[in-house]
Amino acid sequence: MSSYTGEIMGQTSKPAPRRRPNARGHGDLLREEITVAAARMLDDIADDEALSLRAVARAVSIAATSVYLHFPDRDALVLAVLRRCHEQLVDAGDAAAAECGDPAAALRARILAQAAWAQEHPGLYKVLHESKVHRRLGMPFKKVLAERTSVAVQDCMDAGLAPADDAATVTIDLRTAVNGMLTQRINEPDLPWPPAEEQIDRFLAKLVGLTPPAAAADPDVVRST
Repeated sequence: MSSYTGEIMGQTSKPAPRRRPNARGHGDLLREEITVAAARMLDDIADDEALSLRAVARAVSIAATSVYLHFPDRDALVLAVLRRCHEQLVDAGDAAAAECGDPAAALRARILAQAAWAQEHPGLYKVLHESKVHRRLGMPFKKVLAERTSVAVQDCMDAGLAPADDAATVTIDLRTAVNGMLTQRINEPDLPWPPAEEQIDRFLAKLVGLTPPAAAADPDVVRST
């Protein structure tokens, strides 16, 4: 059990060595270290309500009061971590989509990138979608990922790769299915899950109307379906 996990659970551990004060103008560096430490802990415990600011301070080797110079309370720190997580999800999707040659492949790559990030950071993904901070403070930054997906869905429709429909509604259906699947995989890992890629392809076929990759690569498959 790590030292910060032990403290979160009420156990004691030896105090970490106190760091030297940051040089003038390095406050942003300390804020970054606090955010990174909190993200690491949240990915480990998967519960923002269990996060201790004192544990975060110990991980960075600073006094607990120093955390409050950058974040007024736990919710503010959690919000900063989740904003960063969302930015990473958007960047991963953008990078994956940019490598594709058509809108359907780009949408699929974007969703697969989201799934890969969730698999790599299950605790953070769980907090991102289940945290009560959303109700207390709101997370307007989460609209960016939804908008990216909606544009990608519309691009598929405009290119004739998906049936014409209301892109906003289709996007909500798709995001509900994908987020639900990823969250359930995190919460119930012992279920006999099929590969995530296969599930995502079924969502894209049934909810968006895309031709599955195997069928698109083999015209005979398309004619036989």
